[in-house]
Amino acid sequence: MQESKVYFTDMRCRVGVTLLEKLDALIRDAGISEIDFKNRFAAIKIHFGEPGNLSFLRPNFAKTVAERIKALGGKPFLTDCGTLYVGRRNNALLHLGAAMENGFTPLSTGCHIIIADGLKGTDEVEVPIIGGQYLKTAKIGRAIMDADIIVSLNHFKGHECTGFGGAIKNIGMGCGSRAGKMVMHNDGKPHVRRKLCIGCRFCAKCCAQSAIKFANDKAFIVEDKCVGCGRCIGSCSFNAIESEYSSANDMLCYKIVEYAKAVLNDRPQFHINIVNQVSPYCDCHAENDAAIVPDIGMFASFDPVALDKACIDAVNAAPALHGTIMDGLEDKEDHFTSVHPSTDWRMQIEHAEELGLGSGDYQLITI
Repeated sequence: MQESKVYFTDMRCRVGVTLLEKLDALIRDAGISEIDFKNRFAAIKIHFGEPGNLSFLRPNFAKTVAERIKALGGKPFLTDCGTLYVGRRNNALLHLGAAMENGFTPLSTGCHIIIADGLKGTDEVEVPIIGGQYLKTAKIGRAIMDADIIVSLNHFKGHECTGFGGAIKNIGMGCGSRAGKMVMHNDGKPHVRRKLCIGCRFCAKCCAQSAIKFANDKAFIVEDKCVGCGRCIGSCSFNAIESEYSSANDMLCYKIVEYAKAVLNDRPQFHINIVNQVSPYCDCHAENDAAIVPDIGMFASFDPVALDKACIDAVNAAPALHGTIMDGLEDKEDHFTSVHPSTDWRMQIEHAEELGLGSGDYQLITI
């Protein structure tokens, strides 16, 4: 497969030049103006961050991208879909409130916010997955499919179920309606290792399906109620909850890729990864652990697969930071596998290449 171009700039700023100016220069050099934005709706897919989490992208990044799109004649809006789990983003009203609390407003971002799957997460379009091996259709938030152009603006980080979260995951999982997220998550169900459970009941507070019960002060999961979203795995501080099947995380990766394929197939698109505050867990948590590597920089490409692979390589080449979850881990050459050994980040890249979503081979162009 032919190499894709990935453009990169570091986080250094000489006096008189801001990081946002560097971001604007990056996306211009990467060719965003090659897309015809004139009078077209452009969905900027972003994660607004669960309140309490402080590692999500600042609204300033979104404003820089939105202003560039407007300068090219486009009509940008920020968007995301509802979540499955208990929290502040599982309906449109809560989601908009969470976004505003985290600083996302028309004033701070230069554009409006639309929750793509509607008030209750049911406003969706069933989209065919061309070449899908595990799924034939995807349930995508309607506003995302109504848009003419997709631009993803992604906080690149670790993830407890997929190893890493970048452009592919932000698009695939993030653009799925609530029903779509259930489809992606429901292949495997977690179980509780009772010896490790201390009965703190925090996992039950995070379960939107009320699937976690207790007997003798130990948790257990009612499989008929569980949708397999994995939120409880990330919420447990004692590693007492794990995936029931070793293939479950791999299958989740495959389905995320196929959902991303449904969203992006034959559509104008552009992708940006910001690799700073590389937290070990998803921004869906209402907290964030310390970054595992130093801030690296900003990447942009028309190819989401090449983009994510370039960021994986950059993070793995960076030194692990002391005083973080990395302390005491053995294999520090692959930071993602070190932190989440039950995951294999390669599954996203390999399956995306198989579906023709992009190439894991890339040419890195530094500006």
